[in-house]
Amino acid sequence: MTNQNDTQKIDEWKVLKRLLSYAKSHKLLVLSAFAFLLVTTLGEIFAPLVVKKFIDDHLTKKEFVLEPMLFLAVAFFSIHLVKMFMMYFQFITFQKIALKIIQQLRIDVFSKVQRLGLRYFDQTPAGSIVSRITNDTEAVKDMFVSVIASFVQSAFMITGIFISMFVLNAKLAFFCLSIVPIIYGIIRTYRYYSGTIFRDMRERLSQINAKLAESLQGMSVVQIFRQEERLRSEFEDINDKHYQAVLKNIKLESFLTRPAIDLVAAFSLLILVSFFGVKSINGYIEIGLLYTFVNYIGRFFEPINDVMVRMAMFQQALVAGSRVFTIVDHPELAPAPTKETDSIIDEGDVEFKNLSFSYDGKKDVLKNISFKVKKGETVALVGQTGSGKSSIINVLMRFYDFDRGEILIDGVSIKNYRNSELRSKTGLVLQDPFLFFGTIKDNIRLHNKKLTDEKIIEAAKFVQADQFIEKLEKKYDHEVVERGSTYSSGQRQLIAFARTVAANPKILILDEATANIDTETEEAIQTGLKKLREGRTTIAIAHRLSTIQDANLILVLHHGEIVERGTHQELLTQKGLYYKMYLLQNGLVEQSA
Repeated sequence: MTNQNDTQKIDEWKVLKRLLSYAKSHKLLVLSAFAFLLVTTLGEIFAPLVVKKFIDDHLTKKEFVLEPMLFLAVAFFSIHLVKMFMMYFQFITFQKIALKIIQQLRIDVFSKVQRLGLRYFDQTPAGSIVSRITNDTEAVKDMFVSVIASFVQSAFMITGIFISMFVLNAKLAFFCLSIVPIIYGIIRTYRYYSGTIFRDMRERLSQINAKLAESLQGMSVVQIFRQEERLRSEFEDINDKHYQAVLKNIKLESFLTRPAIDLVAAFSLLILVSFFGVKSINGYIEIGLLYTFVNYIGRFFEPINDVMVRMAMFQQALVAGSRVFTIVDHPELAPAPTKETDSIIDEGDVEFKNLSFSYDGKKDVLKNISFKVKKGETVALVGQTGSGKSSIINVLMRFYDFDRGEILIDGVSIKNYRNSELRSKTGLVLQDPFLFFGTIKDNIRLHNKKLTDEKIIEAAKFVQADQFIEKLEKKYDHEVVERGSTYSSGQRQLIAFARTVAANPKILILDEATANIDTETEEAIQTGLKKLREGRTTIAIAHRLSTIQDANLILVLHHGEIVERGTHQELLTQKGLYYKMYLLQNGLVEQSA
């Protein structure tokens, strides 16, 4: 158990060092904040000394001389006035530091998310990622705003109080110093048990966000299949586990934070008063000294209590920081070039050579795939669901890496092309296209500054998208909400088509791209696609065989293997799997029998 705890401490120390490293680029602000903090702390220490001076030199002696008393009054008021301004600037400065650090941390995490491989997103719920970028970074911000400032101020305060105590009375100072190990024991016990609880809390909160995201994204399916009660029950269960985790933390805090420290403080005050009581029996005591020590005892335990309260935030920040850094340090990056080259895709000829691929490293979803498609040619991929059609697209686009076989473009391995070159020369239209929040024009342009409004309109006309866009109130400036949910599936697909046409790719990949478009529009698009395919390499996934009958080569896949290849007429002549699919789609199965 001890070794495990030590390992946990080492991990927490690494996380803390890493979080503090973000402050290096804000050295001036940090120094300013600590300077304001130091002045504020000195004000807290010197104010009781002014009162002591007044009590011992004037009040107990009944010497009320105007000038020295006026000087003490001005000094006391000035100390508090300066302290007030310093506290204001200290708070503002720490807030600036925290906001700048969290701003950079969120940018780092978001940037890393953009570079992660799709395998990571296959395994991690979207809500969990969102929770780490938002909730966890917010917990880290609280550490910089409240915890660090409080810890440093407490350190300054305790150090200053002990120095003042030793100057005033060394015996009492040593007594107060003997309390420190007890307080350290309480803090260490709290940290020991709270780490596990906080990790559980953050994980439960992440699960809540994941369940929320899943429910909201699939709300139409939830309502259609009447899954509201099941999801409510699942959410209630996750929420209850989060409640239990928070309750454990509250119980721990309720015992080991302020109550335990207050008990030690009460004991210390009792001993202090007893000391002065015994001393008063034997002789004269300084009332000002008694006041100062009582005041210092209160001020000594005040930062201790503050530290204990902030300790919960500190522990949460470390746990949250470790969760954030698991994303930043995640090794599953998107595939990158194996060596730096300046290869350019010119013709767009594609060749698969004995390619095999597995998502999990165990079961192959592609087995010895080999085919060629040259500039101006079209290869169509057909087969049953799960036959490997989309996997071919995934490895060609380098969404996933492969280690057996080869894919060549213009005779060069795709692993030697920069991803920017590969993606800029490849156009992909999916069956369920994704639209971003913004306008139709934004979704076609995708922030490509080289695309003029004229080219965007031309691309929309090319794919017949202008027919519905021109009817909208703001036309190309019409708003697109999240995922384009206010547009029909066909309209979203037409916008995606226009986006691809506007990019003018060398290689065109169509994943059942006309599936959600009505027959009349599809016929018009097919005419446009024929023109678009001229001079381009085209790979098309098709379920409706009528859309790919003019393809130069049709590949029939079954369980990850190419079982048939040829033109439409050649495959019909073979009377194999393609022939059966054709008869089935045309309602000719009975006649074939």
